[in-house]
Amino acid sequence: MLLELAIADAYGAGFEYADEAIVNNDLSRYVEHPRFRLIPGSYTDDTQMSIAIAEVIVAQAPWTPEVLAHSFVRAFKRDEREGYSRNFYHFLGEIQDGEEFLSKINPDSDKSGGAMRAAPIGIYPTPEKVIEAATIQAAITHNTPDGMNAAVAAALMSHYFIYRLGEKRKLGQFLEGYVSGEWNKPWEGKVKSKGWMSVRAAITAVIRNDSMSELLQDCIAFTGDVDTVAAIALAAGSCSEEITQDIPNHLVTGLENGTYGRDYLIDLDKQLMQLKSVP
Repeated sequence: MLLELAIADAYGAGFEYADEAIVNNDLSRYVEHPRFRLIPGSYTDDTQMSIAIAEVIVAQAPWTPEVLAHSFVRAFKRDEREGYSRNFYHFLGEIQDGEEFLSKINPDSDKSGGAMRAAPIGIYPTPEKVIEAATIQAAITHNTPDGMNAAVAAALMSHYFIYRLGEKRKLGQFLEGYVSGEWNKPWEGKVKSKGWMSVRAAITAVIRNDSMSELLQDCIAFTGDVDTVAAIALAAGSCSEEITQDIPNHLVTGLENGTYGRDYLIDLDKQLMQLKSVP
């Protein structure tokens, strides 16, 4: 899950709000963004914050805002990287720990930050537990109905496939049974910054594609906030029996592999999936 999420994030980062670059969406390489100085093959905040979430789950630490906020700060401080919004990047750079994070954050965003990091939460054994955990983590930064609903839907996407709860064509219907939103309505056009937009686009792409390579290209083709759409979609798609796992090997080997890069993600993935509940 985390490896595919990171590949999608790194690939999508070259196309984020760069409609002119979509002509290069052929999976042949990681694309350099035409305006942002990101090294091709580097992942962004979507992956780093998902790592922070996964580390708390794997450690089986208390699922509290304090523990989660501390994990967000720790992940950033040990491996500072571009890709965060400018204000949030500076915020993380100025604070020292989770306590300070919680005391100074303005938690009223309705954008995609709560959803982009929610996929690992799908490992929890029941939809109710997933909803509870996704809501708590989202409320730290996205304590709005739309922000939290998007995070819950993203977490339930991966849960649906991890626990084989149904066919992927019924994913939207499943989500509408648990969280408010038009999750079964196909998304069309550019994806803007609202969290529910990224999740709806990701759901649409997952339902209509049968391979990871096609899924990744389809997510990018929406244009707009495509790294987040791709990260959410491929994290879920990596757990689906109906989706062929055919991400090109050069995108796997081309993903950054520093201390918290490809090998770390593969190992953390294994630890996360070992927590899957067996009926």
